[in-house]
Amino acid sequence: MRVLTSWLLVLAFAGPVVAGPLDMPGASQALVCSACHGFAGQSQSNTMPILAGIAPWYFKKAIQDYAAGKRTSPEMEPYAKAVLQSGVDDVAAYFAAQARTPSPVKLDPTAIERGRAASVQCTLCHGVSGKGDASKGVPDLTGQPPGYLRNQMLLFKADRRSPGDEQLKAVKALMRTIPDEQIADLAAYWSSVR
Repeated sequence: MRVLTSWLLVLAFAGPVVAGPLDMPGASQALVCSACHGFAGQSQSNTMPILAGIAPWYFKKAIQDYAAGKRTSPEMEPYAKAVLQSGVDDVAAYFAAQARTPSPVKLDPTAIERGRAASVQCTLCHGVSGKGDASKGVPDLTGQPPGYLRNQMLLFKADRRSPGDEQLKAVKALMRTIPDEQIADLAAYWSSVR
């Protein structure tokens, strides 16, 4: 009887149970993404994008493009297909609800300043803040790992990212005019923006 009374007192004063990050819809499906993108989408890698805080519309478009082979990646295609089957809306909402921690990759202050000076060419689409424009299908660049941003810009430049996508013709034409060294500076700058 004493043990039962003790447990009842503990439960009475314990307070409400607080939901954790794995209790949200989409969390269990998103766990498989953790292997590359970090727990809750907080990538610690220089080459893997941070999914935490990603706009749901952009996450869903990327997943659909990977699954359809429009955005070629032998690694991502099977995972994208699995996310579509398991509930892309829930996974997108899960990642969107996670507060983004900026990339932990150390940045060269000189490269950031050179990138800041060159970033004017990016602001026409991505905006002065780099946060993008959902109405035009333009994603947020800020706080992503510099290696990831650099690799994506180089893929655009070589027309290896979403080949044949008419909506990306302008960005691909712009990327072809930018020297590779400046692309690295732009990546450093946008990675530094919070």
